[in-house]
Amino acid sequence: LRPQQVQNTLELLQQGATIPFIARYRKEKTDNLDEIQLRDIQDRYQYLTELIERKKVILESIATQNRLTPELEAKINNCWQKSTLEDIYLPYKPKRRTKATIAREKGLTDLAEEIKSLNKTQAKFNSLEQLASDYCSKHKLDLTTTEALTGTADIIAEEISEKLELRTYLRDYISQKAEFNSSIKTEYPEGSTKYEMYRQFSISVRKVSPHQVLAMFRGESEGILTLHLDYDKEVVITELSSREIKTKQPELKAFYQKIIIDSFKRLIEPSLLREIRAELKDWADLASIDTFASNLRELLLAPPAGMKPTLAVDPGLRTGCKLAILSETGKFCQYQVIYPHSGEGKRREGISKIREILSQYQVELIAIGNGTASRETATFITEALALLTTKPQIVIVNESGASVYSASDLARVEFPDLDVTIRGAISIGRRLQDPLAELVNIDPKSIGVGQYQHDVDQKLLRKKLVETVESCVNYVGVDLNTASPELLSYVSGITPTLANNIVKYRDSNGAFVNRQELLKVPKLGNKAFEQAAGFLRIRNGKNPLDNTGVHPESYPLVEKMLKTLQIPLGEISKQSSQLSKLDLNQFVTETVGLPTLKDVCQELAKPGRDPREEFQQVNFKPGVEEITDLEIGMELEGIVTNVVNFGAFVDVGVHQDGLVHISQLADRFVSDPHTVVKVGQIVTVKVLEVNLNLRRISLSLKQRE
Repeated sequence: LRPQQVQNTLELLQQGATIPFIARYRKEKTDNLDEIQLRDIQDRYQYLTELIERKKVILESIATQNRLTPELEAKINNCWQKSTLEDIYLPYKPKRRTKATIAREKGLTDLAEEIKSLNKTQAKFNSLEQLASDYCSKHKLDLTTTEALTGTADIIAEEISEKLELRTYLRDYISQKAEFNSSIKTEYPEGSTKYEMYRQFSISVRKVSPHQVLAMFRGESEGILTLHLDYDKEVVITELSSREIKTKQPELKAFYQKIIIDSFKRLIEPSLLREIRAELKDWADLASIDTFASNLRELLLAPPAGMKPTLAVDPGLRTGCKLAILSETGKFCQYQVIYPHSGEGKRREGISKIREILSQYQVELIAIGNGTASRETATFITEALALLTTKPQIVIVNESGASVYSASDLARVEFPDLDVTIRGAISIGRRLQDPLAELVNIDPKSIGVGQYQHDVDQKLLRKKLVETVESCVNYVGVDLNTASPELLSYVSGITPTLANNIVKYRDSNGAFVNRQELLKVPKLGNKAFEQAAGFLRIRNGKNPLDNTGVHPESYPLVEKMLKTLQIPLGEISKQSSQLSKLDLNQFVTETVGLPTLKDVCQELAKPGRDPREEFQQVNFKPGVEEITDLEIGMELEGIVTNVVNFGAFVDVGVHQDGLVHISQLADRFVSDPHTVVKVGQIVTVKVLEVNLNLRRISLSLKQRE
């Protein structure tokens, strides 16, 4: 990145611009930086800002102790890493009373300095005991010789433990050479826990995977696993001794050797192991959160089946199937409960009700939740449609999170008089019509595409997931006249308060007829309008441009371009091929460059186009409805439900996702599963193994031999 790109990005952020807005409408300013680069700049700026603030606190703290030298100040100011900064500060950091603190209070600081000097200068002395005895007499200290030497050793041990170069060496050595060793406690017999693979497990810290770190730490916190970081401690102590012991006098050498062992075991090792474990946890958290965000993005951008009249079904065996009818705008119409799996009479009654609903509401889509009895219900629905000439499309929908939404405050406000199961059915139906619009109503952690999401840094997870949802919503665009407050709140520049104000205005005044009308919404000023307008769509409005990604600030530019082509604005979609004849350079100004002009042409070519892919339906194999129906070697169509560091989970229609291990994703080596598969992708897999006891299914994506 060039400095000017970074400078312009920071200026835009400080002016209140959002990342989606900058990425989409300020390409000239940033020279085409994408959202990922912009967020990296934003995150790095925040890191450095926090670091500078911490430096100020540290410098003030050391200065009040009258220990701040020009050299130390320069060292702190030239440090650009938080962990190193804390290492520099460690000797000056106010501490609780330690052994060394107590020794200093007893007046042993000068004795420690004298012994340190003897170590460096090779000066001769009678004995350490005599040295300590003389020192206590001279300074009238009420201490025995042994107490004086012990206190002195404590002072030197603490000083050694705080040396920056030693801590840096040890941190690097342990990080490179240590191994994680885990075992399951004896009170847990074989096969009794989910941590079985960690019963006798060993792996280098350098080679450990993020999911292994999180699994081992969770097992340890649950009291099932015993976990150690093991390495050759003798090598470390030998290295410390060679660095610290300069004297050749046997007595002083032996004294220092004991100090080094104590310093390492009591002070250095515990704190460094905590730091290394914390760093590994942070690293594993980041990797897990990135995986979660990547999966969530694919799920949010899943192709919509379209806003069509929909019959949504939350299937059940004993409790019956809950039916919810939704209009082409996603509005709830009515509900029914049928019991097709409770005998032939109930089945015939259910078929009659289904046909009645289809006729009354002209249903084009049938969404069936993929929970219990989903395949049986799909078979029943197919039977109900058998004699119809025009059949709606039947789709089995992933219902992860629907139950969370149905019991949420949001659902209670939206449907106060409905049972939670009916709310769940509504969520399933709306999720088929438009996944993005529905999934913003559900806590991302409940959608089921994460890995150890409850173990990772929750603040960081929340930040990343909000950024992901925000990115997806603004990428697709939002229908201003149908969007919920929750969906609107993710639009660039729209706060939850403004989102509610937009909906209230819409309810009171009817549908928006143009984007400019947004400025009539209470508290929505010019800045919010600038940030939001380009991402909001008005279908069938007065101005065709209001249904595109063209920002209102570029409307005069479009008029100028169309005037050159002699095409009326209303005809542009029919004559979009004419745009290729334009010489865009003639429209370049100081503020509008080729990137914006190309984006405008792209929008004009396909006004109102949904950027998501075309909807595709997975076809589960008939007759394969339970895990017991699976056979080794069987080839099945399925849909990827989750991608993790070690592979991908695939739903093949048997109520239990199978795992395609990373080694079975392709005929080549795969380091990152996301390079091969993505959530929502329809794949053909082969069954490798079925474990009925553990309900585990092993699958392969490798090509057939």
